[in-house]
Amino acid sequence: MFYISHYSSPMGKITLASQHNKLVGVWIEGQKYFGQMLNANKKEMANLAIFNQTKHWLDDYFSGKRPAISQLTLAPQGSEFRHMVWDILIKIPYGEVTTYGDIAKQIGSKINKPRMSSQAVGGAVGHNPLSIIIPCHRVVGANGNLTGYAGGIDKKIWLLKHEKVKMLHFESKCSIAI
Repeated sequence: MFYISHYSSPMGKITLASQHNKLVGVWIEGQKYFGQMLNANKKEMANLAIFNQTKHWLDDYFSGKRPAISQLTLAPQGSEFRHMVWDILIKIPYGEVTTYGDIAKQIGSKINKPRMSSQAVGGAVGHNPLSIIIPCHRVVGANGNLTGYAGGIDKKIWLLKHEKVKMLHFESKCSIAI
């Protein structure tokens, strides 16, 4: 059984999902792969402790504070490879970005593989079920180009602006000043 609740953000409605009082989903309305796992049994339950903690975390984030991810009990569902990617995403500092290629190199190094596919990393990033909290918006393409974002490129730009990432220009393919 999954429990769901909703949060009104400056970017629009966000759906939260939990299972066993752990956060398993945070999706921006209209997000690609939105709530895939929620095709199972689900029930609205607005006042679970994990939802109250998550809403407080999101309030802090949207007010410009930098809440620690460790404040929340996360349980994203995915393969071992996806978890490796998400663990790297969690370590990207607020207001900074990294590239798919850099993540691929880190994973290749961890598993003793000389080459790792940036596209495979992109797939794992795109299927991150905890948007904003696991900061997949902080991943950009080579040379700082913005690439797809499951929540929509406009939301990725909004989040990067909110975190005051220095952008050269805000278009669908913009570059990051590094």
